Amino acid sequence: MAETATATKSPNYTDEMVETAISMYQDLGNEGLEAIAEAVGKNVRSVRSKLVREGIYVASEKPATRKNDGPTKKELLIQLEAVSPFEVTGFMGATKSALTQLIGHFSIENAD
Repeated sequence: MAETATATKSPNYTDEMVETAISMYQDLGNEGLEAIAEAVGKNVRSVRSKLVREGIYVASEKPATRKNDGPTKKELLIQLEAVSPFEVTGFMGATKSALTQLIGHFSIENAD
């Protein structure tokens, strides 16, 4: 019968590497991840994951962006209601471009 050797797994990060990464992160923050990765000989993703596991990584706040494609559908429906002779609640599923075209049609018709 063959002997089964229990493999001891060596850690990916030594205590010294972890201390270096934490110290540098406290000084440099998220902008310094590339420098930290280079200093400890790991890739940025690995360093970020290690800092998360250590409980010190703080994710960068993503800027809130709102797409500005003109008026909202609600605003278009209100506008359509003002120029059309019928109830517009049935148009809730219509696209913004379709509503815009319909408003344009009634606006031209009312101008004549």
